[in-house]
Amino acid sequence: MSREILLLSGPNLDQLGSRSPEIYGTATLDEHVQRFRQGAEALGFTVRHVQSNFEGALIEAVHAARGSAVAVVINAGALTHYSWALADALDMFEGVKVEIHISNPAAREPWRHVSTLAPVVNGSIAGFGARSYDLALDAVRRLLGDS
Repeated sequence: MSREILLLSGPNLDQLGSRSPEIYGTATLDEHVQRFRQGAEALGFTVRHVQSNFEGALIEAVHAARGSAVAVVINAGALTHYSWALADALDMFEGVKVEIHISNPAAREPWRHVSTLAPVVNGSIAGFGARSYDLALDAVRRLLGDS
């Protein structure tokens, strides 16, 4: 199997950098992805990034990763809080799965306090801004047994 990590970005994340910078910071999605990719490549991983504002496209990306990727790192945006279909797709993926959030959903509106993804991922990282991506990469590395 390859050492590919599927990095998934959900709805509205393509607006990072201009969307609510007081919550999400000023870095763009491209900047987050580039930083994640550089860190992953330094560890011997490749990264395939998929961003979509459509739930079905993210589900199809998870399905396509089965048997080809070793991990999925997902920032599902608002889909985190209601997409049981995305949770089902992730549940079928046999590799490492890490849920990330730039902000801390537990410190925000009550509807953001529930994650449909949490029961099917190895762990969730939230509230560390851009560092959430770095922490997710470290989690993937450790969960795969890389030193």
